[in-house]
Amino acid sequence: MSMLEAEFLYGATAWEQIPANSKPEIAFIGRSNVGKSSLINSLVARKKLAFVSRTPGKTREINFYSVSGYGIFVDLPGFGFASVSKSLREQFVSLNYQYLEQRKELSLVCVLVDSRHDPQKLDMEVMERLENAKKKFCVVLTKTDKISQKAAEERKNQIKELMKFCHYYIDVVLYSVEKPVGKYELLGLIKKYSKERSI
Repeated sequence: MSMLEAEFLYGATAWEQIPANSKPEIAFIGRSNVGKSSLINSLVARKKLAFVSRTPGKTREINFYSVSGYGIFVDLPGFGFASVSKSLREQFVSLNYQYLEQRKELSLVCVLVDSRHDPQKLDMEVMERLENAKKKFCVVLTKTDKISQKAAEERKNQIKELMKFCHYYIDVVLYSVEKPVGKYELLGLIKKYSKERSI
C-alpha cells in the first residue's frame, strides 16, 4: 500500500485542550513499551509521523493525526512504566480514561498487547473499562515477528476466549511492524468502523 496522506494536528495534555472534531477518531492505547507510535507509522507507511523513542513512556500527551480516508488517529500515552513521576503517570491515566470513556467522536479503540506475554492486569483493565463504557474495541497483538506463528495463534485464541462475553469487543489482529503482518486487516477494521461512526 502506498503512503497515506497524514499529518499531525495537535497534542493535548488536558481534557479542555481537545476540540470537537467532525471526523471519526480511532484511538491506540497500550502499555508504554508495546509499540503504539511504531504501529501508527507503519499503518500510514511513514517513518516519522508519530514520534518513536527507544525509551518507553515518551508520549506525554494525547496526539491527534489526520489520516485521509480513515479519520483521525489518536496516540494515547502508554500505561505502566514511564520515566516520569508518579503524579504525572496518574495524570496520564486520568486523561486517557476521560478521553476513552467520554469522547463522542471515538469510533474504535485499538488496544495493543505484547504478543510475547499473557495479557497483564493493565491490559485487562483497559478492556473492561471500554466494555463498561460501551466503546467498540479490537485487540492488536504486537511484535508477532518475535514469536512463532503457532505461539501467535495460541495467544490470539487466548484473547478470544477472554473476550467471549464482551459485547463491544470486535476482533483480535496479529500485527508486526517488521514483516509487516496485520496491516491491511487492521486498516480494514478501521475503515469499517470509521464509516459506521460517520453515518
